[in-house]
Amino acid sequence: MAQVIANSGHDDMIHDAVLDYYGRRLATCSSDKTIKIFDVEDSGAQKLTETLRGHDGAVWCVAWAHPKFGTILASSSYDGRVLIWRSSQTNVSSASASSFQRVFESTLHSASVNLLAWAPHECGCLLACASSDGAVSVLEFRDNAWDHVILANAHGLGVNSVSWAPSARPGSLVSKTGDNTVSRRFVTGGSDCLAKIWEWNAEQKTYGLIQTLSGHSDWVRDVAWSPSVLSKSYIASASQDKTVRIWTADPSTPNEWKCTTLEFDSVLWRVSWSLSGNILAVSQGDNKVSLWKENLSGTWESVQTIEE
Repeated sequence: MAQVIANSGHDDMIHDAVLDYYGRRLATCSSDKTIKIFDVEDSGAQKLTETLRGHDGAVWCVAWAHPKFGTILASSSYDGRVLIWRSSQTNVSSASASSFQRVFESTLHSASVNLLAWAPHECGCLLACASSDGAVSVLEFRDNAWDHVILANAHGLGVNSVSWAPSARPGSLVSKTGDNTVSRRFVTGGSDCLAKIWEWNAEQKTYGLIQTLSGHSDWVRDVAWSPSVLSKSYIASASQDKTVRIWTADPSTPNEWKCTTLEFDSVLWRVSWSLSGNILAVSQGDNKVSLWKENLSGTWESVQTIEE
């Protein structure tokens, strides 16, 4: 049964709501410039424990890091900044009103930072940040300090979204060679109607563009790389052109991406894969959420539509 927070404590529109790794804490962010932290009890009830203030504009996105790095929350805002918050409390029930402290502030961007994404923990403590200034920055915590790489002109008209690939190559878990190489790749979506794939270049110590996925006729609002590594790679891109494109690549030809187009009656905002990577959720501009799955013949079918 779904749980509803009747009184979020926010004074304006809520833009993001994310559970932590264990599903015990919920972070929300709003145009009221604040972030709210809720404890989620075993019964499903939520209890507001603290309010984080520090941004000077609407807060668009919050993202929890993997717990191996501690209790870390990142937030991004219209003010162009990315803030990193850390809690010294590991036990939710003992969290105090001042348990979260701001430990780092990134001011690399000159315009709104629209979306954040933590890399798979096998890659390290890496946070990708997509900005309306056209740049993507990747923050990395190592040797007790935050370092960064910035891709200054990733998308000329602005970057709306970013999503990391799984750390393992597709098919590696079932291959005879058992390739354990950690992969650092991510996909971005921009206002230039394109999705782009980037990969870490250890020699140049930056991320290089390895593929451009074209086909949308309007802004790409969101991109999502499927966490599945069993067979093919899957990327979903959602656009204001009322289509979702699902891009697939076979391990034998990793740079050849085939496209399947799903058409809708309204603009599309977000796409998200299930943890198993075989169900795609699509958020639509007409207040609908639809779930899609690939059948045995390779055709994508709508398996459920949620309207509330």
